[in-house]
Amino acid sequence: MKAPKMIIFDYGQTLCTESGHSMLAGYEAVMCHATENPQNLTAQQVCDFATELFFQTRTAQLSAYEFHQFHFQRLCNEYLQLEFDLTETEFETLLWDKAAPAAATPHIGELLQYLQNRGIRTAVISNLSFSGASLRARLNRLLPDNRFEFVIASSEYTIRKPHKLLFELALRKAHLDGADVWYCGDRVEADIEGAHSAGMYPVWYTGAGLDGFGSNRNDREPNCEHLHITDWTEFIEILESAT
Repeated sequence: MKAPKMIIFDYGQTLCTESGHSMLAGYEAVMCHATENPQNLTAQQVCDFATELFFQTRTAQLSAYEFHQFHFQRLCNEYLQLEFDLTETEFETLLWDKAAPAAATPHIGELLQYLQNRGIRTAVISNLSFSGASLRARLNRLLPDNRFEFVIASSEYTIRKPHKLLFELALRKAHLDGADVWYCGDRVEADIEGAHSAGMYPVWYTGAGLDGFGSNRNDREPNCEHLHITDWTEFIEILESAT
């Protein structure tokens, strides 16, 4: 097996796990910073409105298109006549941190150090409505020794995985051909089959278990050649045998 020149990672349930989602906890945190609230809305009411609006737009997201959190929160806040003493970045960071706290997946730090020692480049592509800056900040906090050359959040590019262009964009940023890149992710369609469509070699990581919504969202095997692993130390052993 030929060793890759670069390995690109998914974020959620691959590099990091989000153990649970509570949007109410997020809105309780940001509502403490409200400076204008003429309707005297509670955090629960704001959360209910935002959740309903989110699911109204979900069809478009499932069709491989993304909405940026800044635009979404601007619509919600202005419609509800809410103002805050937070910048857009501060608002989304506080909301995300409280709604979906995260931790690094087991042994991912060891893997990233191994890749750095071997000179194998790394990067990230994530389906995420939160900004690329917030994702980068979260990764730097949870994986402080990372050397990711670039971080692509779908929020910044309109499209979501498995859209082929998102993977091809990463290849262009890296100045590499698909055959030189492996892609690690947990989702069958979005990650494994999406990466394969762009000529990358897919690595299906299922070691993180259920996602933050209590589901692994994978009900079938990938319909393409791939490597299936459940532990990053296992992946290191495989890479050791690659030439």
